[in-house]
Amino acid sequence: MPENQDPVTSAGEQKARITWRCAVCGFEFTGEKPPRGCPVCHSHADEFIPEKERMRLVYDGEPFDVLLINGSTHRAGNTGYMGDIAEALLKDRGITYRRFNLAEHHIEYCWCCYSVRAESCTFPCRNQNDDMPAFHHMLAASKAVIVASPINWNSMSVRLKTFLDRTTCMENLYHLEKPGLTEGKVVGILINGHEDGAIKTAMDVFFNFQQLGYVLAPFGIAFRTHGAQFNSKTDREFFRADEQIVHDTRGIVANVIEVMQIGLEERLKGKLVPVSE
Repeated sequence: MPENQDPVTSAGEQKARITWRCAVCGFEFTGEKPPRGCPVCHSHADEFIPEKERMRLVYDGEPFDVLLINGSTHRAGNTGYMGDIAEALLKDRGITYRRFNLAEHHIEYCWCCYSVRAESCTFPCRNQNDDMPAFHHMLAASKAVIVASPINWNSMSVRLKTFLDRTTCMENLYHLEKPGLTEGKVVGILINGHEDGAIKTAMDVFFNFQQLGYVLAPFGIAFRTHGAQFNSKTDREFFRADEQIVHDTRGIVANVIEVMQIGLEERLKGKLVPVSE
């Protein structure tokens, strides 16, 4: 019997069959439940989601406060756990938010229109073929962003880097002397990893948001690592038993909320001098 199929029932009738897709590598499994783990990339079973026709992401235009982004390739990994903690506090505080796992969305690489001519890189982005235009509108509509990333080679995940590259059309508005859409908004940054590189990763992420005019919340960066002396297989258990990661993540979210509620964006509107690369 093929590995990705379930046995038939004793009555000879096949169980309810669902196609499950690993959000990390794309491996598909057909069965009543997802497999215990991915046989291709060895990701946890939580990474499997029911496969369905992919619809392009569309922003409905409803205002909300916080855009919560999980930039990890592993939607249900340690970065996702930090996202869970953040989401729980947003709910407790009655803050409106939208949460997205970038691994579940289609975001193409930046076309680098700016390198052809500066005027070609503008908002709306010329690439309307993926989910990024919806994220552009949500960045403009929200009051704050909380972004979480793992440490990959002493920097952010490639998915988050691609996402941030695609915000160039919003940054370039300032160079084209057009009204900006993001200055005065608030950002908080959550980082986790197996060992070192957390501060550099956080600063790489912050630099992108700083160029868009975002204000880092006081005590706006939290990071947690396990350690090179441990096998990375034990990271999941470590983070979920760690009180510090809960304290620090909740602290970042609380700080973002406090600064957001001051209303900096409205207070600074028209008063800032854009200085951006």
